[in-house]
Amino acid sequence: MTRNPSTGTQSIVFRDGAFASVTRQVPAETAVAISVNGSTHAVMMATPSHIRDLGIGLALNERIVTRPDEIERMEIVDSDLGIDCRLWLSEARAATYTARRRQMTGPVGCGLCGVESLELAGRDLPTVEAAGFSVAPAELTEAVAAMARQQELTRLTRAVHAAAFHRPGGDMVVLREDVGRHNALDKVAGHLAGAGIDPATGFLSITSRVSVELIQKAAVMGCGLIAAISAPTELAIAEAQAAGITLVAVVRGEGFEIFTHPTRIAGADTASADHRASGEARPRSA
Repeated sequence: MTRNPSTGTQSIVFRDGAFASVTRQVPAETAVAISVNGSTHAVMMATPSHIRDLGIGLALNERIVTRPDEIERMEIVDSDLGIDCRLWLSEARAATYTARRRQMTGPVGCGLCGVESLELAGRDLPTVEAAGFSVAPAELTEAVAAMARQQELTRLTRAVHAAAFHRPGGDMVVLREDVGRHNALDKVAGHLAGAGIDPATGFLSITSRVSVELIQKAAVMGCGLIAAISAPTELAIAEAQAAGITLVAVVRGEGFEIFTHPTRIAGADTASADHRASGEARPRSA
């Protein structure tokens, strides 16, 4: 069964003082189960495209596996109820798959929904090593603009999120769209793993606000720079600071704000030094 990422539906629109019947494209939203060695690990609502990327990316970002080759086999089963992405782990990895097993049902593939205790909500994140590159301000804003230009499902429906991975120099390697912002990032992670691309060699862009789960996923991926069009949460900033991630947000037009580790943005060191010297900052609102 092949599912389309969007479908046409009839609506009545009111514009310019009059009603009219129109056909609007809306994104498909399907229940997707990620099963590990025969047991359900997570159930989420997702756009039914690039499910293989989603399965690999979620397995890596949730640390079900540490490398793609620890997934010995993947089977994608489509039914009237939804899609079951079945992962079968290597014997060695299967033996360690006990620490954070969970049952999750939620509107998106959220990184915290359904964990079994408050203790499990906190994650010991790896520290991302300093990148061997820096990104010029114009390069970063152009990357976000390029992501926007290629969001075909977004243009069609105006109802999905997007995530993308860029290499320094302006090359956008992959873009994925999904009704869930976490799913979009997991799909990017899965594509990079399948293609053998190290996330440390570039940076991420996302169309949503930056919540802590997205920082956690970026840290597990080993990507040291994430740029978003909306503002971050307080906890996302704290986690990015602790994980060594450069968090850039409120990217709009030719401007943006850097919240943590500015060294990956060319020219930002001077402003950071001035900020520390003055001990003051102008209040901003998104």
